[in-house]
This record gives sequence, C-alpha cells and structure tokens, in this order.
Amino acid sequence: MKQFVAKTLDDAINSALKELNIEKEELIYEVVEEKKGLFTKKVVIATYDIADVIEYAQEYIETIVKKSLNIDISLQAFYRNSLIKILIETDRNSLLIGKNGATLQALNELTKLAVSSKFKRKFRILLDIGDYKDKKYSRVISLAKKAAKEVLKTHVDIKLDPMTPDERKKVHNALSTWKNLKTESIGDGKDRAIVVKYIGKNTPTTNIKFDKTQENKENKE
Repeated sequence: MKQFVAKTLDDAINSALKELNIEKEELIYEVVEEKKGLFTKKVVIATYDIADVIEYAQEYIETIVKKSLNIDISLQAFYRNSLIKILIETDRNSLLIGKNGATLQALNELTKLAVSSKFKRKFRILLDIGDYKDKKYSRVISLAKKAAKEVLKTHVDIKLDPMTPDERKKVHNALSTWKNLKTESIGDGKDRAIVVKYIGKNTPTTNIKFDKTQENKENKE
C-alpha cells in the first residue's frame, strides 16, 4: 500500500497514475482522508495491488460466513485473465451453495459489492464450492447447445431458463461462433434469461420455453 496526498481527489489520483505509471482504469485506491475547509483542502488516497484486493475479499467472505452461518471454511484464491476466483472448502457444501446455488450466488454478489465499495472500482470475482459453478456451467452450456440445434432445425426462437450473469456470459460465449444464430438476454433481475434466435433471412420466429421438462423428454427419446 502507498499513499498519495493532494488538494483534490483528481490531483491525488493523477499523482498516483504518474508515479505508478499505470492507466486510470488500472488504479486501485481508497480515500483514507479528506478535508474540505475554508482555508485547508486535503485528500489522501491509499493505493493497492491485486493481492490486497484478494486478501480483502477473503477476509470479507470468512467474516460473513462465520458470523451469519457459523461455518468454518478455508479459502484458496487464483487470479487469471482479470478474474479473481476463490474456492471455498467446507464440510457444509450444500448449506453454503443453497437451493439452485442461490446462497452461493448471494455471497458472490455481496463480496463483489464489498470489494468495489472499498476499492472504488468493479472487479470480476467468482466464488465456487466443490466445483459447483464449473459443473453448472457445463449443464447450462449443454442445454444451450441443444436449444441451438433445435433453433437451426426449426428456425423457431427458444427462450432458456433464467440464469445468473456469469452463466449467461458462458452461454453467450459458447454460442458466439455458431452460424445463423444469435443470443440475446431479456428480462430483469432473477428473471433475466437468454433467447437463442435464428437469424436467417425472411424467416418468422416465435419464442418457446426450453426447460428441464423438455430436456428430460429429449434425453428419453
């Protein structure tokens, strides 16, 4: 951690950028002191690196899990391609994951909010327990590919079940190279879902629901 002092926040940030030789979007900082008096103006910022961000995220996770759920956990963090991935190990996996991953997703969102609030910028953070997220990604991508094949065959749009933002991103990426198809997110909040669309010319389309019932029927056939 390094501190920079100036009369204004912009001046402090510019000093940090110049000394650290980085772009503004790369700067990780926290305002630790600010005075706006009639005769005195002073702003102090503390700058951090990604290791500080990861440490703070881990401390936050440990605190909230122990205080809220009284569960002991151990954490392992990785940083690659601008993504902070934190693996949680515990003997209470099902409780921390929650129904359909709801508890894990909520903890993930709270951690991102806490980190962005402290360091004044957004970070890509992914929490996982027992490879739950990786397995979930495989399932939703498999569903999306089945839907994509059906759309190419029938030229009828298919709306997938609602997904979390990270799951939608995986699906968008997985289908991005498919010819004559495009994916589009619709809806808000927990209801936000992906529609797989046929983009051939002069072809009328209609949305239909592609859910687990349909998946099970296809598997039996």
